[in-house]
Amino acid sequence: MVNTQQDAKSLATQHGLPFRDLAHFVLSGDLLALMPVDYMIRYTCLPLGVEGNQLLVALADPTLLDHLDELEVLVGRRVTPVMAPKEHIQKVLKESQSSRRVLQEATSDFRMKFSDVSEENDEVLDASRLVNDGSPLVRLVDTTIYNALERRASDIHIETAAEQVCIKFRIDGVLYQAMEPIDKRHHVTIISRIKVMSQLDIAEKRVPQDGRFKLRIKGRVIDFRVSIMPTIHGEDAVIRILDKESTTDHFTALDLAVLGFDGNLLRDLRRVIREPYGMVLVTGPTGSGKTTTLYACLTEIQNSEDKIITIEDPVEYQLGGVTQIPINEKKGLTFARGLRSILRHDPDKIMVGEIRDTDTAQIAIQSALTGHLVFTTVHANNVIDVIGRFVNMGVDLYNFVSALNGVVAQRLVRLICSKCKEPTTLTTEQLESSGLPADLGREVIFYQGRGCLACHGTGYRGRTVIAEMLQVNDDVRQAIVERRRISELKSLAVKSGMRFLRQAAVAKLREGVTTLHEINKVTFIE
Repeated sequence: MVNTQQDAKSLATQHGLPFRDLAHFVLSGDLLALMPVDYMIRYTCLPLGVEGNQLLVALADPTLLDHLDELEVLVGRRVTPVMAPKEHIQKVLKESQSSRRVLQEATSDFRMKFSDVSEENDEVLDASRLVNDGSPLVRLVDTTIYNALERRASDIHIETAAEQVCIKFRIDGVLYQAMEPIDKRHHVTIISRIKVMSQLDIAEKRVPQDGRFKLRIKGRVIDFRVSIMPTIHGEDAVIRILDKESTTDHFTALDLAVLGFDGNLLRDLRRVIREPYGMVLVTGPTGSGKTTTLYACLTEIQNSEDKIITIEDPVEYQLGGVTQIPINEKKGLTFARGLRSILRHDPDKIMVGEIRDTDTAQIAIQSALTGHLVFTTVHANNVIDVIGRFVNMGVDLYNFVSALNGVVAQRLVRLICSKCKEPTTLTTEQLESSGLPADLGREVIFYQGRGCLACHGTGYRGRTVIAEMLQVNDDVRQAIVERRRISELKSLAVKSGMRFLRQAAVAKLREGVTTLHEINKVTFIE
């Protein structure tokens, strides 16, 4: 391994390669997107730039010259190697705290094992296999999964076009291209590899298939849900990553403040979740953090005197001291049937993952009216629309409002990366088109993320919640039962101290923790 500048020069001469010093090299966000970060760290290498269709890569170890084919498949380009001092490459990689953490994990004894749900026919995958496996495309799939875990991705998307295959990661709710597009001729092999891991039918290509597999890394189990969908160009795949155990310690200390709830909203929500009985509803689109909010509520009110039971589809995270039941519709275990059974187990507090039908809604309402505290979610755009959803389900409106303690509608906005955060300016046109005062920039400093190693060049790292909450008091209950106009309901909500989603989003912009682009993406401009 190259350790000094002189060693690097000698090896460059020996192998007939150019030499680069890199003492003052800066890894920009554009370069960062050219190569998976985990690959840079595992093999101590850096992308230096693109010349035509050639990617210039600095190496510290000449033995990696034998494995350039793997990198070429990953980046979709021919690779031109140059030699550089190891200490200079490592200095660039250690610029951020996150890269040091990944470096420690990548250089530790890394072993992970694929297994099916029945824990049989285990398939071992370790770091040496990522380099030495005979098939480059098998290595590509395995390395893509490893890279997705390192980048905190929630989903891996494999999308098929007419002449190429694109692999994308969903990170903090946004899709990013993970690598350069792959030639279409490799598509069948990639999808087949995923099907084998998920125990799906390789020969069936005309109908959707759903499967799952598990991945073990140093004793930690990560669950992957796989969905295969036929399209006009071939089969697409989406792999959902459910890391149930990595956040177990995090959830023991998780509370609503950690998620981003603050001020009067935090105070009011904490009061509602400590009521002796009733229903607390959380609403929002898919991926808006509703389940995580319910977990935080349960964590805050959990004690040794109460029995808490949840029924979910699927169980996303494991909570200590809580009885958690997964839905299994193939076996007939639906939300409604499971909820009926739960009530016979003498619970004090119940969490229902989602209300999808009239039966589940009616049982949940009756549970709330008969002395249970019920937490649940429903899909709606805001707290007012929730009422319409339940009316359309055909539930008794009087019973519904009698059981209801409060409704929370929420969204998630990305946080500006703290490592590369810098001030920016917004034009008058941008502010006015977003419904904001044109002179807002005089009293508020706006920020953006430049893009760095810590945020993988995106300028964002992590997300926080914005929310609105309707407290159901006597006036609101009366207005709902009398089916008054929405404008009257909103007026009553404002009188009770409610702050709407857009107002909560603008508050985050004023605090300098997110951007105008983010709040416009998740809330309507008023």
